[in-house]
Amino acid sequence: MSERILEVSDLNIEFHDHSLPETVVYDFDLTLHEGEIVGIVGESGSGKSMSAMAIAGLLSRHEIRKRGQILYDGRNLLDCDRDTLRRYQGEDIAVIFQEPMTSLDPVRRIGWQVEESVRLHHPEIPAERRREMALRNLADCGLADPEKVYRQYPSQLSGGMRQRVMIAAAMMGNPRILIADEPTTALDVLVQEQIIELLRRINRERGTAILFISHDLSLVRRLCSRVLVMREGRIVEAGPVEDIFNHPAEDYTRALIRAIPRVFSEKRGGEAEGEGTAAAAAPVLDVEHLDVFYQESGQGIGELFRRKRAEPVVKDISFSLRRGECLALVGGSGCGKSTLARAVAGLTRSYTGTVSRPGVQPQIIFQDPYNSLNPMHTVRWILEEPLRLTGEKNARVREKRILSMLEKVRLSPELLGRYPSQLSGGQRQRVCIGSALMQQPELLIADEPVSALDVTIQAEILELLGELRREMALSVLFISHDLRTVYQLCDTILVMEKGEIVERGAVDEVYRRPRSKYTKALLRAAGISS
Repeated sequence: MSERILEVSDLNIEFHDHSLPETVVYDFDLTLHEGEIVGIVGESGSGKSMSAMAIAGLLSRHEIRKRGQILYDGRNLLDCDRDTLRRYQGEDIAVIFQEPMTSLDPVRRIGWQVEESVRLHHPEIPAERRREMALRNLADCGLADPEKVYRQYPSQLSGGMRQRVMIAAAMMGNPRILIADEPTTALDVLVQEQIIELLRRINRERGTAILFISHDLSLVRRLCSRVLVMREGRIVEAGPVEDIFNHPAEDYTRALIRAIPRVFSEKRGGEAEGEGTAAAAAPVLDVEHLDVFYQESGQGIGELFRRKRAEPVVKDISFSLRRGECLALVGGSGCGKSTLARAVAGLTRSYTGTVSRPGVQPQIIFQDPYNSLNPMHTVRWILEEPLRLTGEKNARVREKRILSMLEKVRLSPELLGRYPSQLSGGQRQRVCIGSALMQQPELLIADEPVSALDVTIQAEILELLGELRREMALSVLFISHDLRTVYQLCDTILVMEKGEIVERGAVDEVYRRPRSKYTKALLRAAGISS
C-alpha cells in the first residue's frame, strides 16, 4: 500500500451568514494515498466542491465555520495559522478550477501567471530559471508552441489551451495533491479526452495524487480508482469505482447511474411514437450554401467583402430541418456550431447563401441559464415579457398562458415571485425553456442547453424537451458536444469540423457506422463504440 498523504475525518462546514447556521457538509471522511486518483460525484449543491476547497484551505470567510480534521504532513490544516497554511497552498496542494477564463487574470500574460506560485513560494529562484520552468511545464501539458503561449493573454487561447495553462500553473510546485474541480465541464469530447489523458500522465509520471470532482460519471469511471458519492452534504456511498458502478448499494447512486444517457439502448428519445412522420413533413428551415464570416462590432457585410483576405468561419453549409424533427449539430469547440446557429436565428447578417424560415420565428435556449435570465426580474415577469412583446394586452389571458407553461415545464406556481438567483440550475433552465416557448414557436434552437447541469438534471431537461417536442410538434436544432445526450434526443446529425460538415445522417446510422475519421475520433473520445 502506498503512503497515506491526506486524512480527512469528521469534517463539518457551516455557514453563519443567515439568522440560523446552515450546515452544508456533514462528517466528511477521506483518506488519500500517494499516486491515487479518487473521484467525488453528486448533484449540484451536494457539498463536493465545498469539501475540496476546505482541503485546499480556500474557505477563509468569517461566516464559514469548519470542524474536524484535515491531516497533512502531520498537521491539522484547520488549526494552522495563515502563514503556515500558505506554505502548503499551491506548493503541496494545488487546485484546477472549472472555468479557466474566470480563474486566469485577463490583463496578465500567461507566462507571468504560470510563474506566480514560484515567485510566491521561492522568491530566491531567478527570473530566467522561472521562465525555463514555466516553458517546460507548458510543453509537458501538451501546448505545441510554449514560447508563443508564454507571451499570450488568456483571451487569445482556446478553452482547451486555457485549461492546459491552468494545469501547468498548478504543477509548477510539483504538488503531492492536485484537486481538479470540474476541469472538463465546458470542453468538447476531444479536448475532454486530452485533459483526462494529461491528468493520467501527471499521476503516472509524477506520482501526484488527484482528487477529481465531476458530475460526469462516465469520466469518473474512466479516470478514478475509488469514488465518493455525496448527497445533501453527506457521503452516502464510497468504494472502488467498479464496485460502485456495477453494484451500487444506495438508491441515490443507482439514480445517478441510471441518469447517464445510454447509447445503443433499446429505444431512443427520437424513436418515440409518431416521430417517423418528420421525414415526410414540410421543412421549417432551409439552409443553402451558407458561408458565415467573423464580424467585428459595427462592421457590415460589405466591409467584410472589401477586405481581401476575409475567410468564412462556416463554409458552404446546406441542410433542411423538417417539422417535428430534432437535428443535432455536433463538433469540437471552435468548429462553427454556435456561429451557424446565430446565422440561422437571424442574430448575424454577416453571411452569404440563403437561410429560409418560411413564416417561422425561431427561439433560442442558451447554455448558461443564469446569464440568460434578467437577474432584476421575477419568474412571472420573465415569462410574461414575450406575451407583452407580441401585444397581448389581456392580463387574464397572459396569466392563463403563464400557468399553462409552468405546468408544461413542470414548475410550481410558487416560483413565480422568485428571482433567478433564488432558483436551482435545473429550475433556471426550465424557466429559459418556458420563456422561449411562450410565443409558441415552431423552431427551437437549443445551444448546449444541458452541458452545465449535473446528470440527474440533464436527464430531466432532456426528457422535458422530448415531451414538449412531441406535444407542440416542435422542430429542434440541438447544438451539443455531448454525444450521449444527442443519441438520446435527436433523429439526425450533422458533424462539423473546421467550419464544414464532414458527416450527416440518421443518428443511429452515424453512430454505428461512422464514415469520417473525425466522427470516429469524437465517438471514441466519448467512449462510444458499436
